[in-house]
Amino acid sequence: MLLVTGITGHTGRYFLQELIDNNYEGKIRCVVREISNIEILKNSGLDIEVVTGDLNNRSFIDKIMEDVETVFHIYNIHHSLNILESAIQNNVKRAILVHTTGIYSKYKSASEEYIRIESEVIEKARYNIKLTILRPTMIYGDMCDHNMSKFIKMIDKMKIYPLIDGGEGLIQPVNARDLGKAYYNVLMNTEITANKQYDLSGDKPITVKEALAIISHNLNKKTIFISVPMKLSVFAAYVLKILTLGKFDIVEKVLRMGEDRAYNHKLAKSDFNYSPMSFEKGISIEVDEFKRIK
Repeated sequence: MLLVTGITGHTGRYFLQELIDNNYEGKIRCVVREISNIEILKNSGLDIEVVTGDLNNRSFIDKIMEDVETVFHIYNIHHSLNILESAIQNNVKRAILVHTTGIYSKYKSASEEYIRIESEVIEKARYNIKLTILRPTMIYGDMCDHNMSKFIKMIDKMKIYPLIDGGEGLIQPVNARDLGKAYYNVLMNTEITANKQYDLSGDKPITVKEALAIISHNLNKKTIFISVPMKLSVFAAYVLKILTLGKFDIVEKVLRMGEDRAYNHKLAKSDFNYSPMSFEKGISIEVDEFKRIK
């Protein structure tokens, strides 16, 4: 049996669609929250068992591991340790965990916890279970994402857009549709992908300014981009932190805007032919959705 967490979430839905499109024949146990919309699961045509519960509850995790051969954990990296420990305890053969490229950040708050979790996961898995770790970059694809959808809305409203350090930092956003395909290919290629780690990035690196300019073009806007020096931006962030008594601390978020967040996906391409779409193509799909909703 395949156990999946987060299948009704952003990338999980595209993974589910791949399972449907490829007529996946095995049994699937899907862990969802009480508020999750499960209509797509009911109408999938797959052999799906829906289980509602809290992944913060270790007893619940142990219960859902019964008869499971592979666990595919998409939902949240902070549950990875409990998921893995329970999988090992219940003799699950394989674990696929979706983590994040945030682990590479040089800023403590963005990476410290991710590094700790992943290090413990890798150590506990050693000799006990076949482990695959997937690290998507900035995820986008439709208006329910938490990344590009915000930029689309802001550029739609703002004629003048401030860019920290001129928006020269590199990013490599990945479309959720490409992640859905990658998840399926990893699942179906056990021997090749076992005990490996893959960075799942977009087609190629682009600057923040280039990405926003493409969004502006798709919106038929003539956005004026103004560069704001990093030092001034950081100073403003510190002032905000002081004035709000620490309630709004965005200092490291501002600093990260000048940090390159582009990572190659050569290993994924080599092992399971990972070929993500261009940002130009992917963002046009999302902007078109925004226009329809608007």
